Amino acid sequence: MKVTTEKNEKVANMIFASIYPLYLIRLEKNGRSKEELNQVIEWFTGFDKDKLQALIEEKVTFRTFFQKAKIHANAHLIKGVVCGYRIEEIEDEFELYRQCRRMEKLIDELARGRKMEKILREEKK
Repeated sequence: MKVTTEKNEKVANMIFASIYPLYLIRLEKNGRSKEELNQVIEWFTGFDKDKLQALIEEKVTFRTFFQKAKIHANAHLIKGVVCGYRIEEIEDEFELYRQCRRMEKLIDELARGRKMEKILREEKK
């Protein structure tokens, strides 16, 4: 599927605090913890648990969330399909949408029981 400007804007304007509990519910149903969710988000964005909590309390949009993030250098290694979108085929003009899908891919892998060392990607030496 192709990302549209409308879809990108819709995601950009969503409040992160309204989605975070849904991530958590999904993970807890699959035997994973809030700490693991926060670990994955911290690896991807650089936000420690205090900064993450502050962003949730501020009710920031995904746009602001990703503008403040320091995306991990290995984020380009996150590939695959999420919600019908192949991450590596999302155009550069929709960088925010790509980052959102990358984060969802990590959370999806966590929910499916993938080992943390596989989720937190490292360059092959």
